[in-house]
Amino acid sequence: MLYILFSLLILFPVFAGFGRLSELFLGKFFEGFSGKIFSGILSISTFFVGFTFIFPLNLYLELSTIFIGFSLFFYFKLYQEFLHFLKFNYRVFSIFTVIILLFGSFYPFILDHFGYYVPTIKWLSEIGLVKGISNLDLLLGQMSFWHFLQAGFSNFSDVYLRLNAVLMVFYLIYILEKKSWLHLVFFPILLLFTQSPSPDLPAIVFSLIILNEILSGNKNTKLLFALSIFVFAIKPTMIWMPIFTLLYSIFILKSKLKFIIFGSIIFLLFIVKNLYAFGFPVFPVALLDFNLSWKPNIELLKISSEIAIQKTYDMQYSVAQIKSFSSIEYIKNWLFLKGIKSVIHWVFIISIFIFTVFAFNKKSRIFFFLYISILIKIILILLFSAQYRFFIDVFFVIFFILFFETFSKNLIFMVTSILTSFAFIGLSFPNLLQNYIPSFKLGHFMSGITKNQWLKPARFELHKFKTYQIGNLKFNVVKNYPFSFDTPIPAISPEYLKEDYDAGIFPQMISDDLKDGFVWKKLNVEEHQKLAEILKQIKYSDN
Repeated sequence: MLYILFSLLILFPVFAGFGRLSELFLGKFFEGFSGKIFSGILSISTFFVGFTFIFPLNLYLELSTIFIGFSLFFYFKLYQEFLHFLKFNYRVFSIFTVIILLFGSFYPFILDHFGYYVPTIKWLSEIGLVKGISNLDLLLGQMSFWHFLQAGFSNFSDVYLRLNAVLMVFYLIYILEKKSWLHLVFFPILLLFTQSPSPDLPAIVFSLIILNEILSGNKNTKLLFALSIFVFAIKPTMIWMPIFTLLYSIFILKSKLKFIIFGSIIFLLFIVKNLYAFGFPVFPVALLDFNLSWKPNIELLKISSEIAIQKTYDMQYSVAQIKSFSSIEYIKNWLFLKGIKSVIHWVFIISIFIFTVFAFNKKSRIFFFLYISILIKIILILLFSAQYRFFIDVFFVIFFILFFETFSKNLIFMVTSILTSFAFIGLSFPNLLQNYIPSFKLGHFMSGITKNQWLKPARFELHKFKTYQIGNLKFNVVKNYPFSFDTPIPAISPEYLKEDYDAGIFPQMISDDLKDGFVWKKLNVEEHQKLAEILKQIKYSDN
């Protein structure tokens, strides 16, 4: 907890300082201290993404960013504004901040933390953006904008990767400044994302802030649109966000199109980043083929697509079974999966129905545009992979819209307190979740509370790997574990080695420098046999 507090004390003035500077060029997102923080997050993230095309996000960059941020913080005397905020909110702010620090100090349990978040951050901080890195590990081609920001502060100020916990404190400041209490109801769920640099949390938080600002009549379309593109760059399944802000800006505020300039720059940076790392404009879709020499192998993309289809049905059906479904069976089997996923799907369908009735009854252009934007997102998700985690943000949006300015402050605080207590019990004693909700798979990866959490966040360490070489690539493979979260780079997880073997290909370095990236090549007989031997060694070491 104390270490996350240290991270907060470092990052708080840095984001605020850069945010105040960006206001000179982009205007104020909104009045209040939190507006400066979010503008700072946007500007620093954008700079970090561009920077990694040439250099890694290393300690030197981090210390330089911190020094400049602190200088701006004191130059603009932002501490006076924050002290004014504390004068009226210190009690609630202190209590909720302690709760956030406590939740953030638990062990990470989201599996993507080990297979995607940490490896991505390692590459960005040690090497930078790498051309064709998806040939080494397809998932690394995704590289969320949030992980660029996390990587930039992972060398000194946030080595435990708890940026999400820091963001929750910033979100708290926004809520207290705006007196928009309904946001607090989301805390018990969002606190479960603070142990990892999960892009889901910032995507949901920023979308709720933008939605709240639009409902409150915010007219800074330049920053509204830019931040909505930033949300999309964090998690592309949030595509409804830029669509909504675009419709709001053009048809309600009648803004001239020049407001899209900054957002378009961020979008272009997102596309170029994907082309550079993945080989296609939007991960993981192989559309708009520019025939780049470092694009991933089509067989691996096919395997990825098939796994996504299986995950739609919670891996309860094979690809062959799913392909044999009739149109009715596609829907029926999705709604009647075994376990908690079925409940989530039914709640989703009911929520959409309620939102549809609400949007048309309101006869408001804002709600109609929001409904259209959400509908476009849902259709796209259903076409590619209807996993519940891809539309979890829709639940937050619908709840917020239905109950905006409805509940009293006292009721919200009471509900938030009760639900937060349940969330804390679930994290502290995960065996309760495992026993009572066995189909909630994440519950089986929670490790409970530890005695040292008050000092530093809990984290796993393995440091077990073995080094191999095929062609010109010398690589490391984790031992007795499926994910290479702390394996030295370049690392390849056993699962991807098996996929390479099945496809008869293997990644190769473009040059002697890792920064120059990777391409794939077909394995000859000798290399294919060598890879088979490596897989056999890994299998035996796991037993």
